[in-house]
Amino acid sequence: MRGPIDLLPNTVHREKLLPWPNFPPGPRGLPLLGNTFNLDLKRPYQTMMEMKDKFGPVFSIQMGLRKIVVLCGYEMVKEALVTQADLFAERPDIPLFKQITRGNGIIFGHGDSWRTIRRFTLTVLRDLGMGKRNIEEKIIKESENLVNSFAAHNGDGFQATIPLNAAASNIIVSLIMGHRMEYDDPIFIKLLEMNYKSFRLASSPFIQLYNMYPVIHPLPGPHHRVLAYQDNLKAFFRKIFIQHRQILDENDSRSYIDAFLNKQQKEKDNPSSHFHEWNLLCSVTNMFVAGTETTSSTLAWALVIMIKYPEIQSKVHEEIDKVISGSTPRIQHRQMMPFTDAVIHETQRFADILPMGLPHETTADVSLKGFFIPKGTYIIPLLRSVHRDKAHWEKPDDFYPHHFLNVDDKFVKREAFMPFSAGRRVCVGETLARMELFLFYTSLMQRFSFLPPIGMTADDVDISTYGGLGLTAPPIKVRALPRFHDP
Repeated sequence: MRGPIDLLPNTVHREKLLPWPNFPPGPRGLPLLGNTFNLDLKRPYQTMMEMKDKFGPVFSIQMGLRKIVVLCGYEMVKEALVTQADLFAERPDIPLFKQITRGNGIIFGHGDSWRTIRRFTLTVLRDLGMGKRNIEEKIIKESENLVNSFAAHNGDGFQATIPLNAAASNIIVSLIMGHRMEYDDPIFIKLLEMNYKSFRLASSPFIQLYNMYPVIHPLPGPHHRVLAYQDNLKAFFRKIFIQHRQILDENDSRSYIDAFLNKQQKEKDNPSSHFHEWNLLCSVTNMFVAGTETTSSTLAWALVIMIKYPEIQSKVHEEIDKVISGSTPRIQHRQMMPFTDAVIHETQRFADILPMGLPHETTADVSLKGFFIPKGTYIIPLLRSVHRDKAHWEKPDDFYPHHFLNVDDKFVKREAFMPFSAGRRVCVGETLARMELFLFYTSLMQRFSFLPPIGMTADDVDISTYGGLGLTAPPIKVRALPRFHDP
């Protein structure tokens, strides 16, 4: 077992705590503790938004032994992640994720290994049909299963996150393994449960403290549960690898696992190959976690927001009835449904699933807005500040679909829209996620009206956001009533 010293970030050195000329300003911290007690660990992104107002769009905080630079607002985040993309392309070592991945995979990989695996993954996903007609057909078929799952509750209140997780997961599972899983499969249910709990625990205040002070590793805490869940996910996929190896066809890669194993076989005599077991294991679990949670969380938010704003729900229903009627929703309908498309985009902006984005690290000394940021600095691109940037959004704190509509009610793209991040580390599954969101959402809205549980009104629904790494929708039980049914 890896001990606490192994978990310390590689970039933590004595000189990291010393002041540099022109280093971004920030609040005064305490010795060793830094600014730990300046942050609301239940909503750290909100504290950072308040610090932005005091210190400006580039400021620093000290978390434990580590200096962190926070970038705020669209212009500043774009300057770093897009304009100076190569200089902000690394990931820092984060104790919990370092222990889970050992620096491998797509999300938390480093250097040449990450670049190689990312390029390979994008190529394979495109070869498997990401963004093409055959993936659209998979999503449409899965939408039917999702609709049937909702209908089975007969208008009673239920937790929509469970079937939404299953539907979103099945799309990425079909790409990873070559086939979907049944919603009532006990193994699938267990995988989704571990994934769901891992994501939420990783956003908890304790885990944030753990990442600041990994020396607490031996103590009891939720970090042990997260590590156990991740070990179980890895054990499941290792069994899948064995099954795929037994029937592997070098001329026919029917899944991501097949493609990786074939590449691994071709490079078996290359001692420096990045196509090894740990990269496969971490890449597959990365895709499973990210491909499930972000899409299902956004859809869960969309349904809660429809309940909160029934007048917006009615307008979506009107557009669906006008454009699609009783036909099967397809991607080609999106350009004819500007209001529905705007609602989906506004849900992503407002819900802000990853308000602090995923952290970056500088690959060299950087000059940014006159500040000096040394190589190896932990960077937080505060996406909440992009999606609430008053210079780019008319009503940044409100749910307002017209952010994405022009005066003629046509859909318009907005620059300050980064739910998939930007630059070198932009989400590899963005195309797939956008397709899933439209097809799943329109399929559900075509068939159902969404209401709050009995005893609750729309005014009672609280859409305030709380969380650390990731934000989840309020856990209310939704009622899905068949369209035109009198409630």
